[in-house]
Amino acid sequence: MNDESSRHVFRTSQLENAEGPGLNPTNNRTMGEIIAARFSRRGFLRGSLATVAISATVSPLALLAADGAHAATGASAFDFPEVTAGIDPDHHVAEGYDADVLLRWGDKVFADAPEFDPTAQSEATQERQFGYNNDFVGVIPLDGAADHGLLVVNHEYTDPHLMFPGIVTIVDGEVQIAEATEERVNIEMAAHGGTVIEIRKVDGKWQPVLDGELNRRITAKTEMAISGPAAGHPRLQTVADTSGRKVFGTINNCAGGVTPWGTYIMAEENIHGYFIGELPEGHPEAANYDRMGIPESAYDWGKYHDRFDVSKDPNEPNRFGWVVEVDVMDPNSVPKKRTALGRFKHEGAESVLNKDGRVVFYLGDDERFDYVYKFVTKGIYNPEDRAANLDLLDDGTLYVARFHDDGRVEWLPLVQGEGPLTEPNGFASQADVLIETRRAADLLEATPMDRPEDIQPNPATGRAYVMLTNNTKREEANAANPRVENAFGHIIEIAEEGGDFAATTGTWEILLKCGDPAIAEVGATFSTETTVNGWFGMPDNCAVDAEGRLWVSTDGNSPSKTGRTDGLWAVDTQGAARGTSRLFYRVPVGAEMCGPCVTDDMETFFVAVQHPGDGGDDWEGFGRPSYYEDLSTRWPDFNEAMPVRPAVVAITRQGGGKIGMAKDQA
Repeated sequence: MNDESSRHVFRTSQLENAEGPGLNPTNNRTMGEIIAARFSRRGFLRGSLATVAISATVSPLALLAADGAHAATGASAFDFPEVTAGIDPDHHVAEGYDADVLLRWGDKVFADAPEFDPTAQSEATQERQFGYNNDFVGVIPLDGAADHGLLVVNHEYTDPHLMFPGIVTIVDGEVQIAEATEERVNIEMAAHGGTVIEIRKVDGKWQPVLDGELNRRITAKTEMAISGPAAGHPRLQTVADTSGRKVFGTINNCAGGVTPWGTYIMAEENIHGYFIGELPEGHPEAANYDRMGIPESAYDWGKYHDRFDVSKDPNEPNRFGWVVEVDVMDPNSVPKKRTALGRFKHEGAESVLNKDGRVVFYLGDDERFDYVYKFVTKGIYNPEDRAANLDLLDDGTLYVARFHDDGRVEWLPLVQGEGPLTEPNGFASQADVLIETRRAADLLEATPMDRPEDIQPNPATGRAYVMLTNNTKREEANAANPRVENAFGHIIEIAEEGGDFAATTGTWEILLKCGDPAIAEVGATFSTETTVNGWFGMPDNCAVDAEGRLWVSTDGNSPSKTGRTDGLWAVDTQGAARGTSRLFYRVPVGAEMCGPCVTDDMETFFVAVQHPGDGGDDWEGFGRPSYYEDLSTRWPDFNEAMPVRPAVVAITRQGGGKIGMAKDQA
């Protein structure tokens, strides 16, 4: 996104893309500096198309061509006809597959919910309809069946210029949005949160079960409990909740996860934009809030709800920025904010069952120059007793990553009383460490990264894949990464020591530096077998399927940046094909590709299409701002009476079979 000043452009670039100015005040060495130090010594760099060499101590699977590109003459793990990259109003999937819209913004979640009418929206109707800007998607099987389950979906944020009629005017070519009314604010709050809905496959096609007993909507007003080490702490006590143990709502839920015991994880990311006002002079939370960018005033909620005005309720922001766990098997259960996993701008919380029975969660803090984390439960997962697992996330150790020049990664424990995390430094308890996770990680000299987003462990290999979307504020070039601005991002592969996800040491590699490999100064490192359609920029979310294959979705590809929309790419990680990427699905103009989720039987890929139709200025097919009355696309309905609608799409193979496999394997 560009730096236009209209409010909707700001909201997309700051709250959803989270680039921001970079709020890390430390001088900790950046990932770019470490990459440079590591590889410039090794002499693997050759010219402006230099690739990052793969250390033999980390991955014997990687083969390097002498001219700086990965050799990729071996067979790929993927087999499908590649989609042609481009930009237009519709979505596109590989030939031989169907991409069926399953749920759209405003669709019924309950049998008695009202039909969607975009001209007569209300808080009450939205609370019973599918929310806006679907992001994370997960599936929790029911009855052990591959064709029956619960779909869990995050609703990250709202785009009023695309949602509501009659609120936009164009001034000097820019979108200006009318000040929000209380009614509109309440509708937007109801469109946030998440959806839990039963789904079933009928005649090969998925459909929602509207009378499902477990269906529920979670919103920015849903009552939630605060649990774990920070629960009840004075810094979480507010005017409305003097106990510090109850909060209403969850906001800006980006990526997330599903636990081994079948609960739904919602990760609160860019919470800063929901708060207005100023703290009283000399308030003790001032430095904490500065580190989180609070307040940013992108939304008008604080004008009608005092808790979102820091001048009226100074502690309320400390109650957001957590990981939320929902017991989906009880539609009346109270979701819990699990403070043991830290407070920052959580992109996701993907988990893996470790070989010793503990559960490990990988967590990205999506901002320039912030950090990669993981959380290891203290307790052991019990597959025979679901109830025994329901509070595993209240006790464990949170770690932050330091990436060393020699390819080692070190996981540093964020534990009060250890190292600099002491009372003289402002950490009187573990609650303080968790409330100010970013500052604690600063003091431990963790490695500032280029917008860590989704992190996906691969249980079969003991590796984890870190999506680093971009960092255009990097000012120093280096030999291994000649880009002064990392505009296109990269992917890091972590190999935990001994395949033990709970290990405190491991090794790291660059799997890919993204961007157009045909432009020498970009320095992309896709394999030579990657076609003109197969490269991408801005990796964001990812998934590892049952075959251990990596799928990557993107956020930020556009006409002006890459000449293509966002999409879902299949990326080889092993053997001679390592570094080869192929385009499987792409979204309509203006949309972001989110929530890739492949079912255990690999016969369905659920994806989330977020904010379709946003922007439009830089696409020659439209050439002007896009808003409710004048949209660059009306996907997925293509009905003049309907606005553009974010939606979850179910991708299946025509005739059945596994996604992305050869016919004799499908």
